[in-house]
Amino acid sequence: MRKPRDFDAELKALQDKTKALKENKVRQLGELVTATGADAIGVEILAGALLAASDTTDAATKEAWRERGEGFFQSKTRKAPRKAGRDASSAAPGTSGPASG
Repeated sequence: MRKPRDFDAELKALQDKTKALKENKVRQLGELVTATGADAIGVEILAGALLAASDTTDAATKEAWRERGEGFFQSKTRKAPRKAGRDASSAAPGTSGPASG
């Protein structure tokens, strides 16, 4: 006769795995903020920039940001954090300022 499955144990294992994956994601996001030098700016500014990015619907702007991010990850010199004073030059290529949704 087959051993019955322990659904409670399987569910607990899945919940533990989900929690570990979420914790890993949060840790990686924190590492990304630090690696980009964004930890040098205020949290309100960072939150505002992230909100603006998530609200942006312009495909060209998103593609420019994606390409810039891809370049960041492919760069071998990304270990040095960026300077916080690069506001004007840090806009995505092809944009003249903050994206307005």
